[in-house]
Amino acid sequence: MLEAIKLTKRYGNFTALNSLNLSVNQGDIFCLLGANGAGKSTTINLFLNFISPTEGTAKINSIDVTKGPEETKKLLSYIPENLKLYPNLTGLENLDFFCGLGGKKYSTNHLTELLTESGLQPDFIQKRVSSYSKGMRQKVGIALARAREASVLLLDEPTSGLDPKASNEFSSLLLEMKERGVATLMATHDLFRAKDTGTHIGIMKEGILVEQFASDDVSFRDLESLYLKHMHN
Repeated sequence: MLEAIKLTKRYGNFTALNSLNLSVNQGDIFCLLGANGAGKSTTINLFLNFISPTEGTAKINSIDVTKGPEETKKLLSYIPENLKLYPNLTGLENLDFFCGLGGKKYSTNHLTELLTESGLQPDFIQKRVSSYSKGMRQKVGIALARAREASVLLLDEPTSGLDPKASNEFSSLLLEMKERGVATLMATHDLFRAKDTGTHIGIMKEGILVEQFASDDVSFRDLESLYLKHMHN
């Protein structure tokens, strides 16, 4: 569903991403680990076509995102670190509004169902988003991914700043999306979450994917020492 082929992004003399090769299949949760500035967000922004590659290609469902931006955007949902919702609208109104932008119209009952399935407490559905915690806002993001019937989920540090309970709930929702065959690419600092939720893990350093493996192939301790080795070298 997601493929990077020698994907490169340079800003002048600075190489933010250096010849990345990566593939994420249906039902995969690929976690990108690395320090700030390692190239994780750049990778996600290239798949979103927010920025253009200097060299190489980013493909979603075999379509080059620079050649078929509208087609590829229809397939995906994106949850950034801080999901931008309208604070004066309720969770339900936000979901209705964003679905409308994507050309989908649902009944109030169906929207309520989507939010409930995404773990939003029923008594908050009709409350203004200004009263939501970060975890609640992320659940609206998952509800939107469900509503859009997204086959690709791009996540940039979605659990940073979440308490352990909210982080755990978010992971459960990702596993549910995985069961539906969604391909997920997640940039994260959270080694535990990557090992616990991810099917594949990549470690990035200075724009280069220095390691990639199936998460079942490493213990948490091995992952930690591998990660620290790359961070300190």
